[in-house]
Amino acid sequence: MTRYGMVIDTKKCIGCHVCAMACKLENNLPNDVWWNRILTDNGGGVGFDMVGGSYPDNLKLGFIAMGCQHCDNPACVKVCPVGATYKDPETGVVRQDYDKCIGCRMCMSACPYTGVRSFNWEEPQYHMDYAVGGKDVPVHQKHVVEKCTFCYHRISKGEEPACMHLCVGRARHWGDLDDPNSEVSQLIRDREYKQLLPERGTDPSVYYLV
Repeated sequence: MTRYGMVIDTKKCIGCHVCAMACKLENNLPNDVWWNRILTDNGGGVGFDMVGGSYPDNLKLGFIAMGCQHCDNPACVKVCPVGATYKDPETGVVRQDYDKCIGCRMCMSACPYTGVRSFNWEEPQYHMDYAVGGKDVPVHQKHVVEKCTFCYHRISKGEEPACMHLCVGRARHWGDLDDPNSEVSQLIRDREYKQLLPERGTDPSVYYLV
């Protein structure tokens, strides 16, 4: 069995949002839908482009790439009444089955990571009149929940998620967390890291090097 995960080096992330755009294009995301967001950490709060500290000598600014954490113990899976949210047994990726989703949004309520899921209240709209991105991307639907898939249509073919390829700072690393010789396993073994909200017991598959 494989447990795919991502390690993000917060010392290398420059907050350029290129990974977010790569995700949006590759997955043909509807207008105003983002599966990957880059938040700023100013030492006192987290949001968009918030600089903290005092000017000019003590400014504080860091970046946190935020998306589905693909937890090993996902809270969302436990509350979905129809099995539309499920953990893939072969890869460990937490997936969404749009055809099964009944739009109850229980997964959104149970997820402790605010904003990583979105709900299509209306028929998805696009700025362009043709689809972009991967040809195997599922068609987006009205009244379903969406989130990052770790680009499942790519990793199922042995490719990396789209956000990996265009990272300017080479801050993102991808691999099998269950393989002790993988790059991601070595990084979290050799470097100090954090997981988001570890006290919630979800055991995220996204690690942040600090």
